[in-house]
Amino acid sequence: MRTQPNVLLLFSDQHNAGALSCAGHPDVTTPHLDRLAASGVRFNRAYCQDGVCVASRASLFTGQYPRALGCLDNGDRSVAMEEAISLPRVLQTCGYRTAAFGKRHLYLGCDAGWHIRAGHQIVESPDDNYVDWLRAQGQIAAFSRDWAAEFGCGPDGTPEHGQDIAFALLSARASQLPEDCTMEAWTKRRTIEFLRTRRQGDPPFFCFASFYRPHQPYTPLPRYFERFDRRQWGRGTRHGDVLAMPASLRQPVAELPPVFQEWHAGTNRIWRLDLARQDEQLYRDAIAAYYALVMEIDDHIGDILRVLEETGQRENTIVIYASDHGDFVGAHGMVEKCSVGHNIYEDTLRVPLLISWPGRIAPRRTPDDLVELVDLFPTVMELCGAPAAAVPGLQGASLAPYLLRDQPVGKPWLVSENWSQTTVITPRYKLGVWNDVSQSRPQQDYRAFGPMLFDMATDPLELRNCWSELPEVREQLSQYLEAWRKRQPDVPVPPVAPALP
Repeated sequence: MRTQPNVLLLFSDQHNAGALSCAGHPDVTTPHLDRLAASGVRFNRAYCQDGVCVASRASLFTGQYPRALGCLDNGDRSVAMEEAISLPRVLQTCGYRTAAFGKRHLYLGCDAGWHIRAGHQIVESPDDNYVDWLRAQGQIAAFSRDWAAEFGCGPDGTPEHGQDIAFALLSARASQLPEDCTMEAWTKRRTIEFLRTRRQGDPPFFCFASFYRPHQPYTPLPRYFERFDRRQWGRGTRHGDVLAMPASLRQPVAELPPVFQEWHAGTNRIWRLDLARQDEQLYRDAIAAYYALVMEIDDHIGDILRVLEETGQRENTIVIYASDHGDFVGAHGMVEKCSVGHNIYEDTLRVPLLISWPGRIAPRRTPDDLVELVDLFPTVMELCGAPAAAVPGLQGASLAPYLLRDQPVGKPWLVSENWSQTTVITPRYKLGVWNDVSQSRPQQDYRAFGPMLFDMATDPLELRNCWSELPEVREQLSQYLEAWRKRQPDVPVPPVAPALP
């Protein structure tokens, strides 16, 4: 007799949905994620609720839109977040053993409900974290060098660990850590240790295995980085010996949103896109390092799935792979996600979403239905047999009818929103409007630039703003947005009392 299923949520940070070999990428090879996708469903059109870490993760783990949580940016904390009911908390009440290993980047009630939690940083998990473990291994200097590629200092904010503790242009260089001492290896090891402790007859588990990468700093292990010949551009091959140039790498800067223009002008402390436009080797190194990190994570996921099979738990485990948002990886001449001033491009809003459950979810399906990360909470609830009334007011829609019975998801449109821009996405079109940003940036910069409308059927690279050319489309999408805002009133940010963390 089948018991309640286990749930293994494999997660990464900043994984561009196209950077999978099963999605047809010419340079990236991800055999383990490819096999996972083939064993179940890979959603082609999955979107995050906000192209920044905390807001996206909080939305996923509470089933609420960022505006309902009062969390539109990484630093936001609100009473709504404090009072939120998290997915692991609900699963605990249903008899699940819950565990989280790696980067959570969740706060207040969004992070409640873990029996076991071990994080990458001390602030996440003071009693069980990667940084303290790394110090015990005598490897903090090597990790500080990696960390400094983006931050200019070690993880504790000080520059004294080792030499060459400085920024790397576009945050990319090879790591000097031993292979078993990276953040990714630590997350895998802790996850495998947990899986090996499970015994027949134990309560079902919900395990969140969350990798920090391919988020910057882009510091992969040398053996992955060296798979690419970064000295030249080419059409790309499955063997990864030549990198394919992003088709929109040289988009004219004047066509880009205001903050993108600032970065291209060299105003950002580390993302010196002005120098990369003069020396494409900087782009090549950053893009190759990003792809290398994706392949590094894929190998770790393969090890986790192998142990799941060896321990006899695979058949009754729902395995999900997703990411909180994407990365430009050179598109529009951009790197990272630039969440400080946009929330519209496919590169950062569309995410990988793979769901597999042997014997229950039919394999080898790649639907184009529009789905959202906020849908995962009700989906997991339904697949696990949790009562629908356990959490009133969930704002996503369960994907279980599609996963189990092939019923179309049927969403005609969806919305992704951060503090600067709100975007309506339909199967063909995408409309992004600027929010009131007067408190953080000159509002006139955005108003002068104007709304953004893309026809993804004729312009999949999102190079041409069609706002003035498609009045009927912009009116229809504007009506969708207005209806959504009326249904989803926002929580002011930040209404948290000063005493709260």
